[in-house]
Amino acid sequence: MSSHRSFLKNCRQTVLLPAVVAWVVLTGANLLAQATTTPVATFGAVGGVRINADGSLTNATRDALGDLQKLRADALRDVPDGMNRTAGLRKVSLGGLEREIQRCIQSGIPLPVAVQCLAGLQQIRYVLVYPDEQDIVLVGPAEGWKLDDRGNFLGAKNGRPVMMLDDLVVALRASGGTTRTVMSCSIDPTPEGFKRVQAAARRASPDPRIASAAMEENLGPQKITIHGLPDTSHFARVMVAADYRMKRISLALEPAPVAGLPSFLEMAKAGRGVHSSLPRWWLEPSYAPLVRDGRGLAWELGGAKVKTMTEIDFFDANGIQHPTGQVDAVAQRWADLMTERYDELSKADPIFGELRNCMDLAVVAALIMKENLTAKAGNRLPLLTGTSGLETAKLPAPKQVASQAMPFRKGNRWMVAAGGVQINPWAIVEKAQTSDAVTAVHKSSAGKRTNWWWD
Repeated sequence: MSSHRSFLKNCRQTVLLPAVVAWVVLTGANLLAQATTTPVATFGAVGGVRINADGSLTNATRDALGDLQKLRADALRDVPDGMNRTAGLRKVSLGGLEREIQRCIQSGIPLPVAVQCLAGLQQIRYVLVYPDEQDIVLVGPAEGWKLDDRGNFLGAKNGRPVMMLDDLVVALRASGGTTRTVMSCSIDPTPEGFKRVQAAARRASPDPRIASAAMEENLGPQKITIHGLPDTSHFARVMVAADYRMKRISLALEPAPVAGLPSFLEMAKAGRGVHSSLPRWWLEPSYAPLVRDGRGLAWELGGAKVKTMTEIDFFDANGIQHPTGQVDAVAQRWADLMTERYDELSKADPIFGELRNCMDLAVVAALIMKENLTAKAGNRLPLLTGTSGLETAKLPAPKQVASQAMPFRKGNRWMVAAGGVQINPWAIVEKAQTSDAVTAVHKSSAGKRTNWWWD
């Protein structure tokens, strides 16, 4: 399990350890023997940065964001008749999706945008198994989509991100191993960098600009670590980018895009807290217990939300991180506000909605694997769950990012912030209650189908 640490010891400066990310243009071109899940659009330069080939992160120029005019037109033109409707419960057949992908492979054509966008699903409420039809069906709210100026596929009416096939496949394959994988990202200072900071703090300049530059230089690049899934995956980029956006908001490097969410620094200046170290924050899923029918063929995901967690950590003299098990009062209040405003944030900044989508898909994938639903359905879904035939995005892996310092004084200490994302879907799928309430949904979604999706 990855940890995301912070410290406040013999320092006089706030340093953001950002996890920044951008996506590259991938056209979705296929080989005759395989297809790719990669969306046929530019995934925008999240946070205004890009990833270089060596894994370092830099500011993105406007040209790097790409011209999306034609891609927008293509994305809208590829929305099938009826898929533009807002649907409270749209059904997506994984068996039908597998057959559609196989058809594209055999025909040597790219996957349709509708397939890559999972028919516009924006949440998964139910997972339904139909042994007689050899199928697993995902059910949830959906609508048609649009492409924003950074390449995000958003609901045409409500503006929430739609789910991506690429993220589903990555989650299924990550959950299919012999160990129960926890997906996480972290951004950590190196022990060498921390030692340099400790030494420099004793002779720091009183000029905040000079001190900031010295802090950034001494701390050096921060290491980005991703666990539980390929660091080249779009799923991993979503985790890293969401963490980065959270840190920038918390440390007042940019204003929150919603009302009622002041920065942590504003709250710290006005209140009591930050006594011995600056807390770390991380985002993780929080779900109510799943609901299932008696046969284990119908499952409901309820009460899903993203929760902001916090804890005080510190670095020892050797630069090694240690948790304290304690919570700073101001940091906890900020974390609670972040949790309360998360739904609004998901619409104001799509990366937060994308992270919630990925969490949903991770829970669904863990449920399918834990309950062996492919065996119950009599369909192993080899393209979706296997390792060949269907390729996922392989983007430059984020490896490091430069530290960024900003002046902030609290007593006689300077502060360093860090954080991350942690997704443990197995803990969620372990908790389930049996109820007949989901049986009606299972029955209403059954029947003969002529397509891989329907309302």
